[in-house]
This record gives sequence, C-alpha cells and structure tokens, in this order.
Amino acid sequence: MIANTPPMGWNSWDCYGAAVTEETVRKNAEYMAEYLKPYGWEYIVVDIQWANASAAGHAYDPFADLAMDEYGRLLPAEKRFPSAAGGKGFRPLADYVHSLGLKFGIHIMRGMPRMAAHRHMPIEGSEYSCSTAADPHSICLWNPDMYGLRCELPEARAYYDSIFRLYAAWGVDFIKCDDIAREYPRCRREIELISEACRNCGREMVLSLSPGPAPLEQAEHLKQNANMWRITDDFWDDWRLLKAMFERAEKWCLHAGPGHWPDADMLPVGALRQCDSPDGWTRFTHAEQRTMMSLWCMMRSPLMIGGEMTKNDPFTLDLLTKRDLLEIETAAWCAHPLWTTEAESAWVAPRKDGKGLYLALFNLSDKKHAVTVSAEEAGLGILNGREIWSGKETRKAKQLRSVLEPHGAAVWRLY
Repeated sequence: MIANTPPMGWNSWDCYGAAVTEETVRKNAEYMAEYLKPYGWEYIVVDIQWANASAAGHAYDPFADLAMDEYGRLLPAEKRFPSAAGGKGFRPLADYVHSLGLKFGIHIMRGMPRMAAHRHMPIEGSEYSCSTAADPHSICLWNPDMYGLRCELPEARAYYDSIFRLYAAWGVDFIKCDDIAREYPRCRREIELISEACRNCGREMVLSLSPGPAPLEQAEHLKQNANMWRITDDFWDDWRLLKAMFERAEKWCLHAGPGHWPDADMLPVGALRQCDSPDGWTRFTHAEQRTMMSLWCMMRSPLMIGGEMTKNDPFTLDLLTKRDLLEIETAAWCAHPLWTTEAESAWVAPRKDGKGLYLALFNLSDKKHAVTVSAEEAGLGILNGREIWSGKETRKAKQLRSVLEPHGAAVWRLY
C-alpha cells in the first residue's frame, strides 16, 4: 500500500520559497541520509515554480517564462537545475536522491501552463491539443501560471496521463498538487482525474493535495483519491496558528489511516526563510516546537521538515530524531482528544499491539500550568510509564500531573 504510514520528509518551501536550486536540494538530501534516515525520514520534495529560471523567493513571479517541452509539460529550469540539461528533466536529481536511499518528490499546480494552451501545443500520446483541454476561466487566485482543465473532455484525461507518464520516467515518488484541496466542488472531478493518472502511470507515488483547509464533509472523497491532504492553509511559526490546529486535529483525527492522512502542513523548524535572510530562524520557542511535534505525531499527520536542514542546531536535530515520539506515527491508532479547553488539552492514542497507550498533555495558556489526568480518564487501572521528552518515570500512579511551561507539552508512553 502507498503511504501505509504517514510520509516523513523535507520540503523546500519554508526555507527557499520558489527559489530552491539543485545544489541546495542535493545538500539537504545528503544531510537527511546521514542524520535522519534511520528515524524514518525519506522524502526530498522540490516545491513550487521549479520551471521558472528567475524565481527569487516566496513571492511568485506572475506570467513567468516557464520551461516546457514540446507537449506543454513543465521542465526544470536548467539555470537552477543544471542536471536537467538535454531534456533529462528531474531524472538525474531523482537518481541521486535514490542513490542515498531516499525518495524524490515535486510540487505541481493543477492544470496546464497557460502558454501551452496559447501556443496550441499537442498533448503527448494523443490526437488532442492543449488549447481545447484548458479552461481559461479556471485560474488560481494566487499564482496565474496555469489554467485548470475542462475535466468533462477526454483532452483533460490525456493531458494528466501525459504529465504523470513523464514524472514516472523521471523517477518521482511524491507529488504535491496545489490549488486543489480546498477548491471543492469545482475541482472534484479534477482531483479524480489527477488521482487516476497518478495510479495508472506505472510507478508508485504518494499523492498530496494542497492547500487547505480541505472541507471536512469531503473526507471520504479525499480518502479515496489522495494519500494526504491539507487541513489548513499554509502553517507558519506563529503560536496562534498552532493553537488553532488543536481544533482542526480533533475534527480530522478519525480519518487518519493506512493510505490516507490528514496533513497539518510542514514543520517550520530550524533555519527558515533563507531566501529572505540567511540568518532566518523559526520564531517558535522550544516549548512550542515540542508541542507541535507532539500534536502532529499524536494525530498521525505527515511530517515534512520546512527548514534548511544543513543548519540544524543540536535542539532541532534532537527534536527531529526523538525516536520514541516518532514511533507514535506507526505504532498508534485511533488517536483522539480526551478534552480541549482554552487553557489545556489531553490526547490519548492506543498502541496497535495492545501494549499500552500514549498520553499527551498540552498547556495552551500563556503561563506555567499544571495538567492532570487520572488513570480512569486514560482508560487504565494504574499508570506506569515514561515521559518521552524528559525521560521522567512513573510507577503505579493513579494520576499524572505535569507542570508545563507556557505552550508546552508532555507525552507519556504508558504500559
């Protein structure tokens, strides 16, 4: 099964926006292979506008001159990805990532480049034209590179089939498709066509849909057509966004399962916004980063690192290699909150093997706060176990009481 557990990897957006280069991707892949791969991290994903040679940061370059082949399919800009020269596309970079024992992914926008339609380019492997497949009334509100497709026409299926054949030939393992997850109902059929093209291309690929928030009432449709989908708009290092995620996690957690994972978005940790400032760093406190990691793991969200990994400090590396915490992603199931108030939250996640459970306690207030959970509330007779972040042990307790710093968390592995 594709994505039997929540995918774990790195995405270039938080640190480089649309401007990441091949050299940077290779260095981050090397770092992941050396330091993170033993802990389950495996995907290296190139985010938006990789076909734009002049991309400079988080602001999009509207109506950019995008690199394309003769069939209207985007190609990596050779100025930024020199190994793509000679029509090789992302194949050389994917091969390098694979040689490190990792997997390779790319970002795409739904639809086709508007210039492919304007130039009446043919659709590879078919008798159709890009000009008849494109819907010029279906345009992304925040990036005008693309037209959506006329999904009732066979031309739309032919175009999506053609780009996924290309991605399969490149050796792509992960597709992040943007401008689609929150666009119900108008993109419902487009999601289905993309999913079908992805599944029929001859190569296993994780299909991720962005941005959010995806509509909760479409959960079953999303589970049938994607491996992960965003439950929020872009998530950044702002406590207000993190606190708001508790409500989203509560609504979506019951839909997490093998092959389909609600996605709380990337982890803005470490060195961020490198295209704006080489000294950029996450604004989250250490406590807030532990809370974020704890919630993402408890709800079994995919984990995508947003920072420039080669600049990780010891805290960030420890955060991303806390083996007992990361184990929750694969060892737990049926995670859910016991309660959430303005000041605190408590989550529980039973282990699949029946050997105890995980209990997470969160201080959502701006002051030091004690969160208390009884053995009865946790569904156990007595409490034996260890707190993952601190290593603190408890034996034969009737309750757990954790005094937490502002915006802090404790996660217990209970037996």
